[in-house]
Amino acid sequence: MGRLFGTDGVRGTYGQDLTDDIARGLGHAAAAVLGRDHPKPQLLIGRDTRASGPALERALAAGIAAAGGEAFSAGVIPTAAIAFLVRDIGLQAGIVISASHNPARDNGIKFFGPDGMKLPDATEDEIERAMNGDEDPPAQIADVVDAEDRYIEFLLDAMPSLDGLRVVVDCANGAACNVAPEVYRLAGADVHVIAADPDGTNINDHVGSTHPELLQQAVKAYGAHVGIAHDGDADRLIAVDEHGALVDGDQVLGINALELKARGLLPSDSIVCTVMSNLGFRRAMEEHGIGLVETQVGDRYVLAAMLENKISLGGEQSGHIVFLDRHTTGDGILTALRLMAVIKRTGAGLSELASRIPHYPQVLLNVPVRDRGALEGAEAVWDAVRDTEASMAGAGRVLVRASGTEPVVRVMAEAATEQAARDAVDHISAVVSDVLG
Repeated sequence: MGRLFGTDGVRGTYGQDLTDDIARGLGHAAAAVLGRDHPKPQLLIGRDTRASGPALERALAAGIAAAGGEAFSAGVIPTAAIAFLVRDIGLQAGIVISASHNPARDNGIKFFGPDGMKLPDATEDEIERAMNGDEDPPAQIADVVDAEDRYIEFLLDAMPSLDGLRVVVDCANGAACNVAPEVYRLAGADVHVIAADPDGTNINDHVGSTHPELLQQAVKAYGAHVGIAHDGDADRLIAVDEHGALVDGDQVLGINALELKARGLLPSDSIVCTVMSNLGFRRAMEEHGIGLVETQVGDRYVLAAMLENKISLGGEQSGHIVFLDRHTTGDGILTALRLMAVIKRTGAGLSELASRIPHYPQVLLNVPVRDRGALEGAEAVWDAVRDTEASMAGAGRVLVRASGTEPVVRVMAEAATEQAARDAVDHISAVVSDVLG
């Protein structure tokens, strides 16, 4: 059996890869490992709007109780809120039940330590080893009734007024539904809301950051300055400019980096990005004298590189952006506030701001494989990658990596034209499929 934890916690189809028994074991082990120095460790649980969330919450709480701990619930709330509340209340750990942008049939469990940061691999491995399959007592969970209020106050602290900005927010029928519209209104924006009617099964269903088409239409129909699409647990965003064009995480990261550097607020004039960051973004940062520290995909790896290099800003193309001066994890709502503040402060349209971060055509294909762990030793795949990059002669790049959460290998190429990128991806994907499929 492979490692239970993936890139971002434990994730799978509810009732198959992720069961109530697994959740009980994780709750028991987390309380034992993360609360070992406390006679009655206290752990906070938050979740998104999936129908399987309440059952998993009860199972986690039962495991926590069996380990002598105490479970608290923040209810349906963004992931980043749990990272904040753990620190704000002074608890031993936070747990989020969410599969982020995945469909409603999936769910996941991820942990935050008492510092509000995601756990290192070694601690996750310790939790996995400590999982207890014994029968647990009934779950007892105490509600944190002011969880949303605490988080909203935190988000709005020191935020400039957004008065005069019109924003459309797509809540993905997920954890952003209650908090995000309220925060943007309290900040002064004129807010139009879509996809904020969760029923347990419609989270991320043709809405949210992976399906921004409705948002693009709504921005144009409403005459908004900006559109914000969150994912299921609201720890990321994809933006839409005033013309309905997409603005991805690389551009959001770049816009904030340029603004902070211009104001003398970017330590070391450097930021952290991932191997997936677009070549156009990389060249724009280089042209403006902003250094890049590259890390593997995953916002916890971005954070680790930021801490190691004393960098305050980092993020991913997917829209996970970390502002270390304010938070310990990617927070889609905080990122949206920061982006709108740049629009308000500069008076420039989002399309103008985004144009400073050119986007090279990028093609990404997920190739189903039997064993994603076999990629490292697949020499034929790496030969194909080397040959393809050599043929690009510096005008593009290729990235091949195994998914941390799904049985697929992700093949990405960037080039001067979309066709050139697509040809590269098709060639390498065929080799991956032949060798590993």
